[in-house]
Amino acid sequence: MSRSPSLPDRPRREIDPDLSDEQRLEALREHFSDITDVHTQLSQQLESARERRSRLQEKVDRIERENECLKSSSLYIATVEDMVDGEVIVKQHGNNQEVLTEVSPRMADRLDAGDRVAVNDSFGIQKLLNAETDARAQTMEITERPEVDYTDIGGIDEQVREVREAVEQPLAQPELFEDVGIEPPSGVLLYGPPGTGKTMLAKAVANQTDATFIKMAGSELVRKFIGEGSRLVRDLFEMAREREPAIIFIDEIDAIAATRTESKTSGDAEVQRTMMQLLAEMDGFEARGEIRIIAATNRFDMLDRAILRPGRFDRLIEVPEPDRDGREQIFEIHTRGMSVDDGVSFAELADETDGYSGAEIESVTTEAGMFAIRDDRTTVQQTDFENALEKIEDDDGNDVISSAGYFYQ
Repeated sequence: MSRSPSLPDRPRREIDPDLSDEQRLEALREHFSDITDVHTQLSQQLESARERRSRLQEKVDRIERENECLKSSSLYIATVEDMVDGEVIVKQHGNNQEVLTEVSPRMADRLDAGDRVAVNDSFGIQKLLNAETDARAQTMEITERPEVDYTDIGGIDEQVREVREAVEQPLAQPELFEDVGIEPPSGVLLYGPPGTGKTMLAKAVANQTDATFIKMAGSELVRKFIGEGSRLVRDLFEMAREREPAIIFIDEIDAIAATRTESKTSGDAEVQRTMMQLLAEMDGFEARGEIRIIAATNRFDMLDRAILRPGRFDRLIEVPEPDRDGREQIFEIHTRGMSVDDGVSFAELADETDGYSGAEIESVTTEAGMFAIRDDRTTVQQTDFENALEKIEDDDGNDVISSAGYFYQ
């Protein structure tokens, strides 16, 4: 144990009565200075003691809380499934075990099917919990706008226009659709080979609109336990309704919206349940409100016909590999921040990159910059781009490019 600091000795000074008045005054001043020093030391010790007392009090409070937790029994979260003649069927989260349990009349009056409750080891309902959105849904909201603008996307001007008409315009100018007397497109599906700008297009929409932007990947909706995936979908749309206008972006939607099969495995059944919930949220009985949906996939051929029908995705927009002019534009976009020699010809590079996607062209510009750094230069030359193309081809880049478009032939 640490010891309390010892108190300083109290200064004592005897004043000779034979001293002159000036000498006695000087002696009193020195005595006052000694007392002031002692007071300062005592104040510092008092402050140190208060801090130590505060730390000890926090430790005591923590130990008391731990003691209370050890003395109390654990509670488990469950959902009320149904109520039958004063008894309640609850399903515990995690193991999905359903149990018929009794409940007091006072508690029974407050319960409804679907409520979240806390139960003890005997499945007795101890308290009614507030409805809570899945914490995973909260993390999917984009709070910081992506630093991607429409000017950062090249080669897909027509696709950009269609997305803006279907997503931005209904939120920014709803009166245009009211005057014409039509409902705006409810959803947009972007499909095409990897690296063609589908995700960048969604980021640009998030950057340009003031709507709440929610991003999720289809693989994130595939959960381990029964009902978790559909619940997450339900919570995501509920959060979007609370914060509308909102845009929901579903990347890799083929992970949960693939064509249904006759498979009886529990995993496939759970994926299909999640898709059913998604279909219901996209085109249910209730009006969706100011909520727009953007989805993206590299495997359009795998999607179930139910999710492609009008009313769910009214616009199916193919995002193809860029043509020659598009490739030249993409080279210009990705070299805007680079120091490029005047002799570099983007037109020639566009001719040499037939079949390249936007992401692969960006990789070429990065490699060209690396070659310039290797030669201790700050300016990127035509030879650097040529070397970068050769390096990518040596790394079997052409095989990757050809296989990327295999499913769209």
